[in-house]
Order: sequence, then C-alpha cells, then structure tokens
Amino acid sequence: MTDRLYIDVHILQTVPPANLNRDDNGNPKEAHFGGKRRSRVSSQAWKRATRLHFTQGRDPQDFATRTKRIAVQLAKGIVTRTGLGGEDARRIAGALIKSMGISAGKKEGDTAYLLFYGHRQLNGIVDLVAGNAADLAALDAKDLEEAVKALPVKEQLQSGHPADVALFGRMVADIPGLNVDAATQVAHAISTHATELEFDYYTAVDDENTADETGAGMIGTIGFNSATLYRYATVGLHQLRENLGDDKAAVDAVDLFVDSFARSMPTGYGNSFAHRTRPSLVAVVVRADQPVNLVSAYENPVPASRGIVAESARRLAVEFATATEQWGDCPVHIGICHTVGADADGTGQQLADAFGANRTFAELRDGLRTVLAERMNDN
Repeated sequence: MTDRLYIDVHILQTVPPANLNRDDNGNPKEAHFGGKRRSRVSSQAWKRATRLHFTQGRDPQDFATRTKRIAVQLAKGIVTRTGLGGEDARRIAGALIKSMGISAGKKEGDTAYLLFYGHRQLNGIVDLVAGNAADLAALDAKDLEEAVKALPVKEQLQSGHPADVALFGRMVADIPGLNVDAATQVAHAISTHATELEFDYYTAVDDENTADETGAGMIGTIGFNSATLYRYATVGLHQLRENLGDDKAAVDAVDLFVDSFARSMPTGYGNSFAHRTRPSLVAVVVRADQPVNLVSAYENPVPASRGIVAESARRLAVEFATATEQWGDCPVHIGICHTVGADADGTGQQLADAFGANRTFAELRDGLRTVLAERMNDN
C-alpha cells in the first residue's frame, strides 16, 4: 500500500476529581492554552495505558514489552528451552546482546536504554541458540562472542513486529537498523475549559493507637482537578501496513488501537479517586490528505454555565464542519459514537450533520474496519 491514509480519532471524556498524570511536584499536569490554565494528560501516559489495555483478554505473547532487562529475559528463555544453568544462560544472553551492538547500562545485565520488542521476537532469538546451547556454553568469552556474531540475531528484531511496536515505533539511537517508524501520533489531552488546581487534605488513623494517644498517624495532601478532556490521536495506515507487512494485520491493529485508546485510562491515584469513566463522544475520520487535530475548537475555553460536555461536543462539530468546508476536504469516511443526545441548542443535530448518524461503539468499529479493508483491496 503506497497511498497515504490517516485515521483520526477524536474523543471527549469527562473525568471527575483525579490526578491521572503527575508532574514533578506530584500535582496533575497542566498546560496553558488560549491564555487559560488547562488540565493536561501527557501523550506518554495515555499511550502506556493503551498498550496495557491491548493485552486484556488476549495472549500477552502476541504483544511487546519495553525494558532494559532484555538480557535477563533472554537468559530465562534459554534456561526454559534448553535446561542450561542460569550462569551459562546469562553468558550466552550477554553475548547475543553484545552482537547486536546494544550499549550496556550501568547496572550489570541492563542495557543503557529501554528496548521495545515483541515477546515472539525474543523467542526467535532463543531459537537461534537452543539447538547448540550446550556447545556455546562450553566456549570461552572470546570464542562465544565470535560464534554468536555469525547468527542473524539483529534480524529477529527487524521483522515480525507485534501490533504495539508497529503502532508506536521503536527508536534505538546508536543502531538505526533497529528503528521502527511509528504509525501513530498521540496528542496531549487537555481540558476543553479552564481548570484550577485543588488539594485534598487527608489524615490516616493508626488503628492500634491506645486510648491515651491522640492525633493522626499520617497527614498529607494530594493535588487534583476535574475536567472534560479533548483527546486526539491519528494512525497512518500506510506506515502501519509497511511495519506489519500484511493488509489484514494492519486493519486489525487499527481496530485494536481505536478500541484500546477509547477504553483505556491512566491509573495515577486510581485507588484514591476511582476516576474511570467512559468517553462521552468518539469520532473517527479517515482522511487521504493529512491528520487534523481539532483542538482549535477549544482555544476559547468552554464556560461551565453552558454545560461543558454538550458545548464541547457542539464546538467539535462546528470546528470539523467549518474546517472541512474551508479547506475543501473530502474525508474518506466519518463515524461517531456519543451519549450527548439532542438538547435545546440542537447539539445532537449538529453532531449528526457533521459526523453522521450516532452509532454504538461496536458499529463504529465495524464500519471503520469495512472501509479500511475496502481501501486496502482497491490498492
């Protein structure tokens, strides 16, 4: 597939008092936009939440892990597959990592940076040495390094990417051959309205205090805010197809991303705030020109007096319709799932005019899959 095709995902989601994503002071991250302070959740936080959601109800072996401890994981795999002792397995694993040119970290056995790789890719490396592991273990350090250099170790990480590596990419600065161009961009989520930082002052009672002891066993504060967030991400189907090498796998990965991006939630202070909610609106726009973030709809903050979710949805519809007409855009496909409903301001009708009929989330995904599969076949 050579034609460019982008899947834009726009989400409105209301979160009650929470601290989803902390800054260096432990308070919710913020940003100034349109001259006003907004609640912010970093793209990194929501990408990780999305990746973690991928494996729910699915085989974790089909996905990736991000770690400095690839040598430890390799050694475990070698021990499990061959029955070698731990020390011999660690020697072989270390030689395999060195053969790829991956820089060693300060801690013994660690790499200098986090490496993002698929579990099955790691298994492929184990397969390379499983048949002659005992012979390799008998070699001295120099001969062992020479022996593994002849093996196609690096190639195991250059193909057969799992969906999460294909979507989010991989950057290895000192080994460009291991880089994978990301097919997905995720924006920092920001509130559609101005927010203020608040603090929860809490105390904890020592259950074993005697009757003559007074005072709390612990006191502290937690920063929090509440917000209706605008969330945006885009997937380049052409890049995803290149990373995965298969049309159906690319369509499956888009569906997986849309599902997990919509359903996931960063877990910061989850036990303290129980903040998990569902989005009020999910809209997908398939485009052949370029990704378009609609955050400009909220440069002027939504006032609380208008009903934040409904007004945020109305503004999104107006921004999309206006931008589409102004620039002469011709989206390949548009779909929406929302719980905003009709109201006195006609928000429901404006959403329908801009994005089409309201669907269930399952119908939204099915429609998207159908369009992408047809587009793949046309190419």
